[in-house]
Amino acid sequence: MLSKAVQVVTCGRTGLNKAFPIKLLLILVFFLAFSVAFIIVTVSTIKYYGINSVVTSVTSSFVPCGEKQNALDKWTKPPLSLMHNMSDEELLWLASFMPQRKDYPFNRVPKIAFMFLTLGPLPFAPLWERLLKGHEKHYSVYIHSQVSSLAEFPASSVFYRRQIPSQVAEWGTMSICDAERRLLANALLDISNEWFILLSESCIPLYNFTTIYGYITKSKHSFMGSFDDPSPYGRGRYNGNMSPEVSIEEWRKGSQWFEVNRELAVYIVQDTLYYPKFKEFCTPACYVDEHYFPTMLTIEKPAALANRSLTWVDWSRGTGAHPATFGELDINEDFFARIMKGDNCTYNGESTSMCSLFARKFSPSALGALIQIAPKIMSF
Repeated sequence: MLSKAVQVVTCGRTGLNKAFPIKLLLILVFFLAFSVAFIIVTVSTIKYYGINSVVTSVTSSFVPCGEKQNALDKWTKPPLSLMHNMSDEELLWLASFMPQRKDYPFNRVPKIAFMFLTLGPLPFAPLWERLLKGHEKHYSVYIHSQVSSLAEFPASSVFYRRQIPSQVAEWGTMSICDAERRLLANALLDISNEWFILLSESCIPLYNFTTIYGYITKSKHSFMGSFDDPSPYGRGRYNGNMSPEVSIEEWRKGSQWFEVNRELAVYIVQDTLYYPKFKEFCTPACYVDEHYFPTMLTIEKPAALANRSLTWVDWSRGTGAHPATFGELDINEDFFARIMKGDNCTYNGESTSMCSLFARKFSPSALGALIQIAPKIMSF
């Protein structure tokens, strides 16, 4: 009897020994598959966002023992990444918030947002890099481009990962104004951005950063061209269906390239009154980018505008609707003397010959000559 019992136990143990390795093997296979999947996801995330963004997002959630996370940070710190999945409607709504108190409960250093509206690459990036070097606390950069520029710049570049979610923007249509509002809205998400400059890939700076920053920050006005043009290219583009929101007497024209302060930027992104009228009734040959913002702001905030642009262009050599383009052979001291001292304008109520801080249009062939002449002419 004892012999049979021993035999049963022995058989039971033998079956257990055979089943155990199979279970262990299944567990090991499952763990290995999970590990491989985790590694693939991690590598893909790092490739898309960059190792710095991943590490920052992980470490930023860590709060040392005894310390409290500052709830104000989500309002005062700029977004860790400019890429997001918000719709334009959601973005404009979020960007339209504006503090009603003028004093800030933190050390706010006001910045200039350089907003590049481009059709492709930035050929003058080396010139802008030189301009901005050493002034990191006083500027931000944003790029709206129809082609991805994420891989164009090294991590040390001021343009590295500065592209915002972009859409196709066609010249002369409301999609251009949509792109400009998209740039403004993304820049407004950084509470420290106080001034907003719209530039193109063919724009260059005319002065060093200290001069540009001082000129803009000390100005009592924002720089947007706005004038009453009685010609077929001004009032001739007005559509009577825009009344009563916009009358022909209120119809204005101005340069697409502007600088506005934070108050006006918020006003532009929150507008729902004028936008539908311009979208429906200002279509080619009414070029909406020349009329929408100048008209709206002249109606609502006329005292805030200097009624001129800070970007110099030459229409004397232009063809049709496009100004002249300058290349390598045009770059010399006399050329810049004509730009920088050739006009007179008003700045804070005083007459001045310093009217433009930027210039366009320049072809990529001009880059080498511009880099060479910049230290002497532009002082950077």
